[in-house]
Amino acid sequence: MNRRAFLSTLTATAATLPAAFAQKYSPDWTSLKAHAVPTWFEDAKFGIFIHWGLYSVPAWAPPSGELGQVDMSKWFYQNAYAEWYLNSIRLKESDSYKHHVETYGVDFDYYRFGQMFEKQNRAWKPQSWAGLFKDCGARYVVLTTKHHDGYTLWPSKVPNPKRPQGGINSPRDLVGDLTKAVRGAGLRMGLYYSGGLDWTFEQRPIATMGDLRTTAPQTEEYARYADAHWRELIRLYQPAVLWNDIGYPKLGKPEALFADYYNAVPEGVINNRFSVDYCDFTTPEYAKYDKITPKKWESCRGLGFSFGYNQVEGAEHVIAPVALIELLVDIVSKNGNLLLNIGPKPDGSISEIQLNRLNALGAWLKANGEGVFGSRPWVRPSAKTAAGGEVRFTHKGPSLYAFLFGPQTGSATITGLSLPAGAKVRALGGGAVNWKKDGDNTAFELDASPRAAGPLTLSITPAPAA
Repeated sequence: MNRRAFLSTLTATAATLPAAFAQKYSPDWTSLKAHAVPTWFEDAKFGIFIHWGLYSVPAWAPPSGELGQVDMSKWFYQNAYAEWYLNSIRLKESDSYKHHVETYGVDFDYYRFGQMFEKQNRAWKPQSWAGLFKDCGARYVVLTTKHHDGYTLWPSKVPNPKRPQGGINSPRDLVGDLTKAVRGAGLRMGLYYSGGLDWTFEQRPIATMGDLRTTAPQTEEYARYADAHWRELIRLYQPAVLWNDIGYPKLGKPEALFADYYNAVPEGVINNRFSVDYCDFTTPEYAKYDKITPKKWESCRGLGFSFGYNQVEGAEHVIAPVALIELLVDIVSKNGNLLLNIGPKPDGSISEIQLNRLNALGAWLKANGEGVFGSRPWVRPSAKTAAGGEVRFTHKGPSLYAFLFGPQTGSATITGLSLPAGAKVRALGGGAVNWKKDGDNTAFELDASPRAAGPLTLSITPAPAA
């Protein structure tokens, strides 16, 4: 296919969305900034991120540490992200390259993993994932539809000019199958797309942070390709979240894409990784804000050091159950959501370590979710107990919720918290709690009966004014 024919095909594929949708938004930033973050996203608090693709077959990366804990000048040679396997094996000095040669041979092309992935995922049942996500308390799901390696998890009709021989699109509509199952379970379905990087268009390896910029394809050809993909995803699946990654080509026109998206999905949300000064929410990665942030945000991270499944990771590399629960509460207290990633194996199964964490979080949310879902930040996010323990706050309706971190027995005094006279206090998952003023503090008599591992949550009604 010559260049003119390719661009003509993309233009046809990227045709505007059906005219039946009301055209409330126009492709200019003033119009787009009138879009409000929908209540469902404010209320959701917890979503599941899924990295699944060809990289799930080798499933290997050195467990060097979380992003931000490894020297960034050495990160790409020690990259703990298994989903970056193709880039890692292009760096001949990396441990991943040595592993690849020893395991598969020096001439084994990465895209041969496609046949293995497609064979193994034939028996995958998306309903099992949807049921798991609902049971663990998630309210929305975000699936990687195309990661940096360029392989799509749906049978895209957009031609890839760099791989005319094919083998770059899943023959099974994994995106569509999961979307149907997730919505059938009553959850929202969002989609991730790597708009900034595509290693089928650019094969130079990324060895430094500077290389992220210089290897991002910026041709008109790629800009139209990425735009056509996003429009195809919107037309086919109407995602609740547009979760773009690593920027967007400079020749792309995200304002037109955003307007068409909002007109098709008025309650959709857009993240902050499109290389423009506009978003519905920001996305710190393996990080979180340390105070209440009025702008809605979402912290994303893997259960371990990697997003894609990494067979090398053990329990020592994966966040502990109680630490995971406390992380969610801390994020929610500051107006954030947690987008927690799982990395399935190529056949769709999920490791026992990951299941353990999801089940622990789900058990705690069943008893304590009242103080999480639908809540908003209080006037301050945190306090201390007299014994030095951490406390986090949320607010919903007439009630304040206080989450006491760490083991709690007998009694606890929250410093700097004064309850209104006659306030009623109860422990979620338990019963009424007696309390008394202690100067500017409040002492609570706690029931030491068994409960789900994680913070003890107190509901205080009415909420103090400050």
